Amino acid sequence: MNVLKTGFVIFTLFFLYSVSEASDGEIVREQKVEQLLSAMTLEEKVGQMTQVTLEVVSKPRAADALYNELDPGKLREAILKYRVGSILNCGGAANSLSNWREMITAMQDIAVKESRLHIPLIYGIDAIHGANYTTGATLFPQAIAMAATRNRELVRQGAAVTASEMKACAIPWDFNPVLDMGRQPLWPRLYETLGEDTYLAAQLGRAYIEGIQGRDISASEHGAACLKHYIGYSFPLSGQDRTPAWIPERMMREIFLPTFAEAVKAGAMTVMVNSAEVNGIPMHSNKYWLTDVLKGELGFQGFIVSDWEDIKRLHTRDKVAESPREAVKMAVMAGLDMSMVPYDYSFYDLLLELVQSREVPLSRIDDAVRRILRVKYQLGLFDNPVPGADQVPEFAAAGHTKINQDAAREVITLLKNEKSVLPLRKNIKVLVTGPTADKLTVLNGGWTITWQGNDEKLYPPEKQTLLEAIRAKIGEKQVLYEPGSSFEQLLNIKKTEALAAKADVIIVALGEDAYCETPGNISDLSLPAAQLELAKAMQKTGKPVVLVLFEGRPRVIRPVVDGSAAIVLGYLPGMEGAEAMADVLFGDYNPGGKLPFSYPRTVNGFVTYDYKPIEFFDSNKYDPEFPFGHGLSYTSFEYTDLRVDKITLSAGDELRVSVTVKNTGQMAGQEAVELYLTDTFGSVTRPVRQLKEFTKVSLEPGESRPVVFTLPPAAFSFIGRENKPVTEDGEFIIQIGPHQQTIHLISTATVNK
Repeated sequence: MNVLKTGFVIFTLFFLYSVSEASDGEIVREQKVEQLLSAMTLEEKVGQMTQVTLEVVSKPRAADALYNELDPGKLREAILKYRVGSILNCGGAANSLSNWREMITAMQDIAVKESRLHIPLIYGIDAIHGANYTTGATLFPQAIAMAATRNRELVRQGAAVTASEMKACAIPWDFNPVLDMGRQPLWPRLYETLGEDTYLAAQLGRAYIEGIQGRDISASEHGAACLKHYIGYSFPLSGQDRTPAWIPERMMREIFLPTFAEAVKAGAMTVMVNSAEVNGIPMHSNKYWLTDVLKGELGFQGFIVSDWEDIKRLHTRDKVAESPREAVKMAVMAGLDMSMVPYDYSFYDLLLELVQSREVPLSRIDDAVRRILRVKYQLGLFDNPVPGADQVPEFAAAGHTKINQDAAREVITLLKNEKSVLPLRKNIKVLVTGPTADKLTVLNGGWTITWQGNDEKLYPPEKQTLLEAIRAKIGEKQVLYEPGSSFEQLLNIKKTEALAAKADVIIVALGEDAYCETPGNISDLSLPAAQLELAKAMQKTGKPVVLVLFEGRPRVIRPVVDGSAAIVLGYLPGMEGAEAMADVLFGDYNPGGKLPFSYPRTVNGFVTYDYKPIEFFDSNKYDPEFPFGHGLSYTSFEYTDLRVDKITLSAGDELRVSVTVKNTGQMAGQEAVELYLTDTFGSVTRPVRQLKEFTKVSLEPGESRPVVFTLPPAAFSFIGRENKPVTEDGEFIIQIGPHQQTIHLISTATVNK
């Protein structure tokens, strides 16, 4: 080891002792990283930074096959010639658990037993709502639906199940959670987000990371999370996926950065980069946000991986790099540590040239590889490169299904219930109609078995569609069915109307076909006309109409809202979603979901709940179909006795807030208790209110319970005119339910005067 490397090790150990109070294990791990790094050739280092897709090392896959076969020659070339450090993806469709373990065992046998330094691969997969690329896995509601639960613990449990089932497949790395803010409802990836509110998304994102990574990510039931998509990806001006966003730095720091900052604090190990551009700069070339802010300001110690082919696209699409070589240089110097190439070895070849010509310094390569090796050691891959053998018996276990069933029920959000038409009696005759009534794809959306999730024949036949769940609930003789429409056109409407005459209630199941990423782009947020016409035709029959919506984003339904007796939003509730919806419709479960976004009334109704005063001035107004946080119940809740522990507080003080919640109805239920804060005046215009705390309580009829929140000092700060956090003295309003309490904050500067 040369003097420079020895010095770096000493500095690293000193830093770990003095700043992080590192354990002996952490210090030993850093020593191992440095020792291995010092033994590596340049080719081995660049290989560690290279990631290819499974198709590069496997044989061509038969159409609709749920099995992959590796190509031994291609696999050995990837690992022994190009020294790749990572492989990803599913090869086109889900694979069986045994197939996954077979493939990853073969990969690690070559990497660990035949490569010069025996460095294991790290395998990554998009486990967006469960181990969705493994047949038979427990598939949860999509993230936007989980946000409706307002239940940190349920999110944590679902993530823990996902980690366990990934590890059963020997996969240690999950490309999730998506911490982009869901504030542009047209965006086709909205359902992958945790909603429009920064605090809600940050808290549930933390819970997800805690569930995936646990206290020890090397444990057989845990793995590494990957934060996506850093940063600003979800707010394209046009609403189209992978198109430009324009976000000033103050807004970026106020709304889009906090979710990632909280996740870094939670110990997230990897980050994936925004696939598009912000303010004219592709994020894959943005040194300020990748290195200065993420690695410097936030202190991120893991590694940054590119999104699919996006380093190449700096040249081919974005036109900021004049050649593929320049694109590689630009991205690596901006702070990228691993390239999801993914179909060839061009990154390896070009980066090797760039280092050899000294256009990219070896120190940048060493930093990247150090970060990658650190994560591999933390995952325990050097000791157990094919992890998770003891999790195989737990795969899709009954306990996992129970957590999924609980999640599917808790996400369901009752938007309207005129004259308490719901819950329905079980002895009535029901007509079920609509394009989402008899499909499993519509319950799950994209990232399910295949990328787009839209191949119905690949779904497990034992799982229920909504129609099947209703038949199971009340008996086949009580259920009439006619599709009525596809997603885009009416079908047999006369026959549907004739059946409606025989029914007591009509359940109209509407929504979206499965989609993912750019193929899900739309230019009109309205629900397709044919579906609206079906609902209108059913309303004209005079029978009560219950709208059931399965959709990944809030499609505008204004023309049929008033004529519907009830509206129930299922989002994308996962494989157990149909049974959960039937439980809600027929009163076996009391819904308690709360909207994680503002449901727009019009196609341009993009105003979020935390709007600015100017957005409610003169003729401007916040006028959604249903506001953020809306969600009805079959029971009623009363809030009383709102209290704060101090009326006047100084900057740096915590504030204790309490309220009593009582179930005043006749049915047990869950209530999401939410605390909102209003900063009445500020040097930068402040939102009319912001969510600052939340919890979930379960109450029997007549039961009451005190709820206590503690607001930290940071709850009263915001990003000021200098793009830095500030806390200003003044008046704040605390709101829980219908009650408010005004408090006064005195800043340190005011006290010193």
